[in-house]
Amino acid sequence: MSAQMLHSIADAGQCTLHLNYHGAFLDTVVIGAGLSGLTAAATLRGAGADVSVVEADAHIGGRIRSLRDIAGEHAVGDLGPTWVWPKYQPVAARWLERLGMATFEQFSEGDAVITGYGPTPLRQPVLSQDGMVRIQGGPSALIETLANQIGGSCLRTSARAVSVLQDGHKSVAINLSSGEVITAQRVIISIPLRVAATTLLLPWAPPALKDAMLGMPTWMSTHAKAVVLYERPFWRDAGLSGRIASRVGPLIEAHDHSGVDGSPAALFGFVGWSPEQRRNDPEGLRTAILNQLAECFGPHAANPLELAVQDWATNPNIVTASDLTHPAAHPDIGPSILRASHLNGRVRFAVSEASELSPGLIEGALAIGETAALKCLSETHLRD
Repeated sequence: MSAQMLHSIADAGQCTLHLNYHGAFLDTVVIGAGLSGLTAAATLRGAGADVSVVEADAHIGGRIRSLRDIAGEHAVGDLGPTWVWPKYQPVAARWLERLGMATFEQFSEGDAVITGYGPTPLRQPVLSQDGMVRIQGGPSALIETLANQIGGSCLRTSARAVSVLQDGHKSVAINLSSGEVITAQRVIISIPLRVAATTLLLPWAPPALKDAMLGMPTWMSTHAKAVVLYERPFWRDAGLSGRIASRVGPLIEAHDHSGVDGSPAALFGFVGWSPEQRRNDPEGLRTAILNQLAECFGPHAANPLELAVQDWATNPNIVTASDLTHPAAHPDIGPSILRASHLNGRVRFAVSEASELSPGLIEGALAIGETAALKCLSETHLRD
């Protein structure tokens, strides 16, 4: 693969279509086309509900995004989450099987390189996590498959919701920044909770709900991830797994990110620089990453086909000022008010951080999206 075959960071939602709703009265509107929102919408569509998804960003997928080839047809690197553990995550295992998605083991053969514990890098074997696998095509393939199940006519990007208001006794009104109003029986809010609390007008929300939303950090919102592509996985020839653990960075952790057969050859790493450091010196960061990789894996590492850095802290649809001020640890299970229905059963939230299963992870997004949809269907049946 040549450098010309690659282009800049692209989204997972190349299939998205844009349609107007023309004032139609819908069963459900889902605000947010990340994994949890798309899972909710696919579940509702599977039950025959009339569903539409509105997404503020220009792409679907939320925190799932990929580096793609120049044609935009194939993901060559994950710029958001990468791993699932179907052995221990029953919801992910069920959805992957249902959608016909194959997985493969994370490459871990050979030694890891440890830096920051002495004057020179150290080599030592490090056990991989049991059951850790990758999705063929990356998590963006999961997004695309869900989007296809929902139908492009039901997905709308660059459509920012600004308020969710009660509209009589049996419906809600979703107001968009364009001035358009969409009316539905119910709405599922599936954007980061702090973003929802600070950008959506929710006059019906009690103080306890607003406090819970503001108190729930968005996992990975302040992080940056680097993906580096090469002609071949040369580090494997030296008996190295591609894994780095570092106290000095700029990558504090790195892994082999090559395809199932070693192609495309790639490494990825989590950036240890603060959002402010990354913002002030993006070229310095790129240089430092390549210097670190060369120190760990040899001079070939300094000459990649492509280096892409996805800085989630620059996306206002993901991060808030509170996230930047108080970077989050991995989320705990949030308060139950985030999983309850509101506005007489017309509003629910479906965000990975609020899940009772694996909050912040792919498993959590799938679980809470599915659960929110099933509860909406159940409550509608009871009302009917």
